[in-house]
Amino acid sequence: MKIIFIGDSITASNKNTDPERLGNGYVRMIKEALPKDVNVINKGVNGHRVSDLALRWERDVLDLEPDLLSVSIGINDVWRQLDSPGIGQVDVSKFKEVYRELLSQVPATIKLILMEPTIIKENPQSQGNQMLIPYVEVVRKLAMEFDAVLVPTHDVFINHLNKKPDVSVTTDGVHMRKKGNELIAKSWLEAAKSLINQ
Repeated sequence: MKIIFIGDSITASNKNTDPERLGNGYVRMIKEALPKDVNVINKGVNGHRVSDLALRWERDVLDLEPDLLSVSIGINDVWRQLDSPGIGQVDVSKFKEVYRELLSQVPATIKLILMEPTIIKENPQSQGNQMLIPYVEVVRKLAMEFDAVLVPTHDVFINHLNKKPDVSVTTDGVHMRKKGNELIAKSWLEAAKSLINQ
């Protein structure tokens, strides 16, 4: 089985300094939990938004013909609206339009896993987390539309923040500490187990 993980820096997680190109985040944790003969490929790129995925979709997904494709995108689509308001933005309607077009290009033979965007700041009521809500909803609806497995990562993180606010999961409100990566990996493995065990 060949699995591609595509996304932003949360997926990449320092993969460029890793000889195996897996990084030190949730992708590596998932790889270590899977059978050794599963081929895991990390296609995360720092700073990418859904519009950036569109530019490399053919090369990084379609040409590689994975058995399973896991997509994690949306954090930078919102974060750039907060930290770089002067650049062209990906509003929620564009996010949905581009994301849907990408998924429509994926052959039916490839199983899909869509991951909700995680969090922006370790406060459920932060501006970033409130702005994320419609993007999370888009991912949920696309998962239903394309018969994909949904990994409820946003819910998992919000629940963690509400129950254990003293246990930090990020280094800066976005990028993951070990605990954050553990939450993602555990959620992914639980959601995807039916696909992995086929």
